[in-house]
Amino acid sequence: MRAIVYPHDLATGGSQLIAIDCAAEVARLGHEVVVVGHPGPLVDRIDRLGLEFVALPRPRLRPTPSIVSALRGEVRRRGIDVVHGYEWPPTLEAVLATSGTRAAACSTVLSMSVAPFIPTHVPLTVGTEQIRDAELARGRRDVELVEPPVDTRLDSPDVDLPLDRFADSWGIDRRALTVVTVSRLVAEMKLEGILTAVDAVGRLARDRDVQLVVAGGGEAAGRVAERAAAVNDALGRRAVVVTGELADPRPAYALADVVLGMGSSALRGMAFGTPLVVQGVEGYWELLTEESLPTFLRQGWFGTGPGPDDAVDRLADILAGLADDEALRRRLGALSLRTVRDRFSLAAAARRLVVLYERAVEAGARRSAGGTARSAGGAAGRFLLHQLRTGAERVTGRAATEDFNSRPTLGRAR
Repeated sequence: MRAIVYPHDLATGGSQLIAIDCAAEVARLGHEVVVVGHPGPLVDRIDRLGLEFVALPRPRLRPTPSIVSALRGEVRRRGIDVVHGYEWPPTLEAVLATSGTRAAACSTVLSMSVAPFIPTHVPLTVGTEQIRDAELARGRRDVELVEPPVDTRLDSPDVDLPLDRFADSWGIDRRALTVVTVSRLVAEMKLEGILTAVDAVGRLARDRDVQLVVAGGGEAAGRVAERAAAVNDALGRRAVVVTGELADPRPAYALADVVLGMGSSALRGMAFGTPLVVQGVEGYWELLTEESLPTFLRQGWFGTGPGPDDAVDRLADILAGLADDEALRRRLGALSLRTVRDRFSLAAAARRLVVLYERAVEAGARRSAGGTARSAGGAAGRFLLHQLRTGAERVTGRAATEDFNSRPTLGRAR
């Protein structure tokens, strides 16, 4: 099998890390895999994993014609069997690039909802049972569940990491209870919870030896740094440490006594045997326990809360309970580690992706031109409506930068 894997971005983030790690694991199974994209920080990771990287033009209005042309050239030159796009922009460009060739396109969406204009003939994988069920209910037939995987060979409490050097370089107190969040610092979905965490830890730090480490970069980094500085100034000590984006965040995860996060970042934290508090939107915070685990396995590592008004109080209460009970932290840390190792193996996810690729190629060979045209035509109409709505939102200043992460397919917390 010859495959092109196309992450939606090559800045550090959950979906693109999963795309790259799965690509490397598929290559280990004996397949030819090339990763493509506009160059960014994750090119170093691609190189370290021994994958070939092909640079694409900078994205403009999506789908970008120059990207489609470059992709099509790679498909024909290499005799590619399948182009795997992660999230909707690479998926649409993969569909256009493979049109009229022997190659098939397939899609993975790890956002919190699926763009309705991804053509229905494109094989789709999603990250939660709830999103899969929602897409099947909307009439998609080829939807598979591939939960966000973790490479437990690299993300593990057994891996030797330079923890003392990392802690010294950022002024992290190894004696304090350390709460860690590794996240992109962006307005959609992330910022509300990160600022809540800064305030909650600031409150706890008045009478407990506790600190928060925020690792990540993004357009909201300045706002996070300002809030952290205000909390530290009020306390008279550095209880909140903001590192910026880390090429390798594993030392941060490994230092954590408690991890805050959503999606794949939550899972990576769990892989280090650490208690997890799941972050969502609208004030959602929920401790991972034996009782809450079934909910997260169905809806994903995310949630929608009752509103942000008392979110600081609720998170502070959860963290206080963990800070004051070492036995509870050990028990929930063991639950985290067991859950990741039993259910979220990278090797198992790669094997499922190879089956998906084979099915996509077989389905493409059987599919009629008329069926593909109807699917593509319907998708084009829905895409036009999306573009018109997005244009109107830009005019009114309400446009989201991560549109389908801003419309989660999730119920509100009761």
